[in-house]
Amino acid sequence: KIMTVEERRNNQSEEDYLESILILSDRLPVVHRIEVSRRLGVSQAAVNKAVKLLCARGYVYEDGKHLYLTENGRAYASSVYEKHCIIRDYLIDRGVSPAAAESDASKMEHLVSEETFLMMKNAVAARRG
Repeated sequence: KIMTVEERRNNQSEEDYLESILILSDRLPVVHRIEVSRRLGVSQAAVNKAVKLLCARGYVYEDGKHLYLTENGRAYASSVYEKHCIIRDYLIDRGVSPAAAESDASKMEHLVSEETFLMMKNAVAARRG
């Protein structure tokens, strides 16, 4: 099924929130909405709306002020973050500056086909030996 632009935008937003919660949860003892807001550069109202949706989809749960990924949420966020890291490393391996590679990977991770991603993953793995 081919996604509409709106579906793709919603999916990208969902993935960005999940990835941010994952990264923050690895660095902090607990994740608050304000940290997600700061990391993504969005309003707290936007985070509230996203968290409500992510909770409804079973990816996130909260205990008042703290956000946690469910098992499904962690798996989904981890796959998105892996894709981000592989694309970033692939670009860096080919001479793209780390800053540009990081920025480009944040966009490309939502758009790249599985075939292209697997090629990049294999290239990065081969380079690392």
